[in-house]
Amino acid sequence: MDTAELIRRVRKVEIKTRGLARNVFYGGYHSAFKGRGMSFSEVRQYQFGDDVRSIDWNVTARTGDPHIKIFEEERELTVLLMVDISGSAFFGTGNMLRQEFVTEVCAALAFSADANNDRVGLLLFSDKVDYYLPPQKGRQHTLRILRELLNVQPNNRGTSLAGALGFARNVLRKRSVCFILSDFWTDNYEQPLRVMAQRHDITGIHCWDSLETSMPDVGLLCTRDAETGALNWIDTSDRNTRVQYAREFGNNRARTASLLRKAGADYLGMDTRAAYGTELMHFFEKRAKR
Repeated sequence: MDTAELIRRVRKVEIKTRGLARNVFYGGYHSAFKGRGMSFSEVRQYQFGDDVRSIDWNVTARTGDPHIKIFEEERELTVLLMVDISGSAFFGTGNMLRQEFVTEVCAALAFSADANNDRVGLLLFSDKVDYYLPPQKGRQHTLRILRELLNVQPNNRGTSLAGALGFARNVLRKRSVCFILSDFWTDNYEQPLRVMAQRHDITGIHCWDSLETSMPDVGLLCTRDAETGALNWIDTSDRNTRVQYAREFGNNRARTASLLRKAGADYLGMDTRAAYGTELMHFFEKRAKR
């Protein structure tokens, strides 16, 4: 992609998602993801209704008047966007590929974090870690994340979420909020996920195309595996074949949700044709209530 086209696409995504993040997501994001804890702010005189457990007895004794300690939430967070860019990410039957959909979701999350003065980083992975951008603050850094997502050129087509989780665990020194955006057609990540979730706040965003949920009856069809390149002939007119196809998707979705929740992580499933703004807002609201 040439520079002019990349700039045009970055600007288009920024316009679409920045306002959404500022006007819709900010309050929900702020409520859903808490800071690291409470830190001491100041001491002031006791007022009627204050919690007596907050009285600073040293200052009270020194001044002769009751004073209390005021604490404020340490709001700043570190957010890491972990994005699957394996071969299957470049599949789509609607208005956009899965990778384009994921890019817009990431942009909305990144601009929400930026509006909250949080640090945001990016990790792109296939069957290895293809790219890592350490978390930083600011609009220019967020735009760089968009450029990397829009101009992604993976070197490999397979998927290893386990490897990505291991890498993230090694580079994140402080407790962070991690979003994993993938179709989760990968194995052997249960243990790394559990270890990662013990320290970090993890949300798996499971993204799929509508065609992956059910197979249309179009007769004999030659398909190519997006990750292995293997060719396979399928008789889509066979009802059993279509039922098995739908069952495999359902099993993968149920398994993904189960593994994430057992590890103590959150699960959010989204069709690439869905209104991701509404889906994210509902997710933020549910988290805030918990």
